[in-house]
Amino acid sequence: MRSNALLVLCLAAIQLAGGLGCGSAPVGQERPGTASQALLPGENEQTRLKDALTGGQMTPTEVAEMSERLLADNSTFNDQKTMAQLELLLLTAIKSPDKSAHAALWRSLGILHYHQQKYKEARQELQTSNEINPKSARTHFYLARLFTHQGEIYESQGQKGKSRQQFKRAAIEMEQARKIEPSNPLFRQDVKQMIGGD
Repeated sequence: MRSNALLVLCLAAIQLAGGLGCGSAPVGQERPGTASQALLPGENEQTRLKDALTGGQMTPTEVAEMSERLLADNSTFNDQKTMAQLELLLLTAIKSPDKSAHAALWRSLGILHYHQQKYKEARQELQTSNEINPKSARTHFYLARLFTHQGEIYESQGQKGKSRQQFKRAAIEMEQARKIEPSNPLFRQDVKQMIGGD
């Protein structure tokens, strides 16, 4: 509820400022000299995120790369403002006619929604990402987490058959992740261990 209110406030502030980019070209048009640019001294991802929402231009690929970095930092999940801003930027980048980063954008949005406990949205977004690029171990990992979560819900409700089915789906997704990245220790854990993992 609180994150939704924050998102509405962010959207209202951006509309008052003249829309995304403050009258600049929309996300999807590259700023000169910005493609995959390294952070400047003193700059951090939150600063770049704020800049992207208030006029700085980023390509969808740059948004996908930045979102991957932000979502790899667990502190992001404790910062509701950063989460709301990132969600807004991802939703904007997905609307771009440049579809080259769509799989990564959908995956990032799914991961973000998973951590916001918006499981239905997360599942849809991760499945969309998986349809575009079935070779992403991280997408399979988060799908496994979602199926495990649902399996635990069914288990707590005494629905053993449905629970087993969800755990089986989670195991299949984990196996896919292992096949894609066999050396990643994150993907070697048992499906019931992964709820707290990342």
